Amino acid sequence: MVKIGMLSFAHVHANGYAKQVLDSEKAELVSIWDDDEGRGKRAAENYKVPFYSDLDKILATDIDAVVANASTDIHPEVMIASAKAGKHIFTEKALAITVSECDKIIDAVKKAGVKFMISLPSRCSKELLLAKKAIDDGILGDITFCRGRVAHSAALEKWFSGDSAWFVDAKKAGGGALFDLGCHRMDVIRWMMGEPKRLMAIITNMSGNYDIDDNSATIIEFANKGIGVVDVAFVHRSGPNPFELYGTEGSLTMGAGPLSLTSRKLSEDAIKDYIANGPQGLPSAMQQWLNAITDGTPMTITIEDGRNLTELLQAAYMSSSQNKAIQLPL
Repeated sequence: MVKIGMLSFAHVHANGYAKQVLDSEKAELVSIWDDDEGRGKRAAENYKVPFYSDLDKILATDIDAVVANASTDIHPEVMIASAKAGKHIFTEKALAITVSECDKIIDAVKKAGVKFMISLPSRCSKELLLAKKAIDDGILGDITFCRGRVAHSAALEKWFSGDSAWFVDAKKAGGGALFDLGCHRMDVIRWMMGEPKRLMAIITNMSGNYDIDDNSATIIEFANKGIGVVDVAFVHRSGPNPFELYGTEGSLTMGAGPLSLTSRKLSEDAIKDYIANGPQGLPSAMQQWLNAITDGTPMTITIEDGRNLTELLQAAYMSSSQNKAIQLPL
């Protein structure tokens, strides 16, 4: 059994990850640390495990691994310390606020040789795995355009307060809607389209309910000459969150009705078979990580994927604040 210490319950998904640990036959939740003592003690009482207010002390115990759910600004501190203590690491996204911070985490993880997983759940989706396969198989031709929207009504309905108030503190969270919710589509578009070349973004606050961005659009030019658009909002009352791919030989769209695939390279029947026989969803990021620790099986999400995501996010905020296109890599 992998002995796991939960490092903070700051993130809204922390209890979900704790449940995944408790539900796993390969892991047990044995302790909790939190930089907010009240929040940490409440979690420890709920899960009936010891609470530590000192990060070094929990890392000095016999836990094998940590699940990090701290505010993004202290990710480097928490994860570098965990790596140096020889603990395997699972973390909520984003990896860090800046690329330079990511590089420090990566260096510590590689030196320690621990198993590392960042939660980018879209990469386990069978629909998005089908989209990636369609690109790799060439049935869409050269990809000319990719668009992903991800949005909900968090700012309109004032979701964040109390333990989640840090989500609307840009210094702690890295930004607002784009840095939090936008991670999902930014990561997927980078995964699908490859190396980015330059980026332009407009990032605004529309609602005025929080002092962070709640509406944005980012345009990315990729090395393959394709263009990507990511639009993210906390001011989305209703409507779909589509994902679209267009190429010189076809298209694939989802999220605004049933998945649709067209290709000049396949007959109508062959397209139906292609979809029916497409990839299955992968084990969750948590399960992949636990399997890697116990069985040495490979993981499909890497720490470099986390760095690539932060690079796009950092560049987007730079572009909007400086009112210019940002050349990549940073």
